[in-house]
Amino acid sequence: MGTKTTWAMIGAGATTATLGILGWLGLRQANERLDRNRELVSETLPVHSKWWRDHAKTEGELLYVALGDSAAQGIGASLPRNSYVGLIADHVRKVTGRTVRVVNLSVSGATVATAAAEQLPRFRTFTPDLVTVSIGANDIADFEPDAFEVGLREVLDALPPDAIVADLPCFYLPHNERKVAVANRILREAAAERELTVVPLHDTMKRQGVKGILTQFANDLFHPNDHGYRVWASAFLPTVTARMLEKFPDAAETPVEEPSAPTS
Repeated sequence: MGTKTTWAMIGAGATTATLGILGWLGLRQANERLDRNRELVSETLPVHSKWWRDHAKTEGELLYVALGDSAAQGIGASLPRNSYVGLIADHVRKVTGRTVRVVNLSVSGATVATAAAEQLPRFRTFTPDLVTVSIGANDIADFEPDAFEVGLREVLDALPPDAIVADLPCFYLPHNERKVAVANRILREAAAERELTVVPLHDTMKRQGVKGILTQFANDLFHPNDHGYRVWASAFLPTVTARMLEKFPDAAETPVEEPSAPTS
């Protein structure tokens, strides 16, 4: 082996090692940045929770009650009112021409089991004009189909027949999407037995494609951002509009353009 060949091999090895070190450092920095972003997002949990508690004191001609987890709280949005719950409430005001009181019973980190245990007792004290439910995303990490179904059925059993239930959101990653597919099959079957309406949150998100992956999420890469929550709301709004016009037919005198899912 010649000297030039030897030095070429050494140089190639050093370059590979350098690239490996730089790649490792880049990955480490990216992970550290993501951890900081997650901490910043988590710091908004009590802020959003307090905002919804205070907002629930506002009187309204109509009562909207939401059950759910951190997405219903609007974690990841620039402001709590930019959550899908806030967007739905604004839409109801426009459709009906009435004031709306929003009682957001959601709890960040809620699973179907904790929603049944913690949110349903309060929910049963209300007689709402509109109910939305989006729960189950936090069950996916340690998904147990049987336990999921038990908790879910308990939640669905407590709902009025005109409640609007979302299926689980799109997780995009294949190993999670397989679990989501099972969860959504369970949810749709249980909802059909109770004649509850299920809105297509999963498909609405998935239709956004790769562009949606890049534009729908907050800095923690988990919760929706303002754009993402507009996508979530667009899955609910056609059914919300229909419900409101059924209950308040006089509202049909003032047509409201039905927004579609954002494209960017």
